[in-house]
Amino acid sequence: MDSDKKKQLNATQRSAFRRIEKMHPIRMLLYLSMIGIGVLFFILTVAFARTGGFPGEKFELPNFFSVSVILLLFSSYTMTKVPRMYKKEKLKKMVRYLALTLLLGILFIGAQLIGWNEMSATGIYFSGKASGTYLYLISALHILHLLGGIIFLSFMLFKTIYVASDGVRSLIFIRDPFRHLQLSMLNSYWHFMDFLWLGLYLVFLFIA
Repeated sequence: MDSDKKKQLNATQRSAFRRIEKMHPIRMLLYLSMIGIGVLFFILTVAFARTGGFPGEKFELPNFFSVSVILLLFSSYTMTKVPRMYKKEKLKKMVRYLALTLLLGILFIGAQLIGWNEMSATGIYFSGKASGTYLYLISALHILHLLGGIIFLSFMLFKTIYVASDGVRSLIFIRDPFRHLQLSMLNSYWHFMDFLWLGLYLVFLFIA
């Protein structure tokens, strides 16, 4: 039995290594970047937790932080539609979902900025208590990383608008494996940033 288990374990490990070896280098770079981003936010979240939040103060998370969570969750939903429209070769519908996802991403940033204004109105400043500094810093870093996704999303949107107006360009675009890879990576990164903010929001909610 032990021998069979070892064989199964070795087979599983070999299979995992084969999948890694077959992975496109750009996709591998993206996953490594996401791991790095996750570690960075984990460290900052632990540091925020160690400050103890705002004990003895009447502090509530900004209402627009809650709004931003809803916006990002909706953007995750619209982003899930993009690969499906690509597979169905419906580029015009794909354009709509890309544009809606972009709009929701921009509205998220706007909600975050209004949330900062709410915090400053209650006396929580970046240069004040450490807990407040971490709130601003974590939020700002998340916006910065999301901006990377927004820039690439904008590129894919305008590229799709350009090719959707011509049958030949559309066919080349749909059959291009590199475009499929780009959309897959965009989809993965966007969902990662969305659920990262959801996790951060829950931490803020329970600790602050």
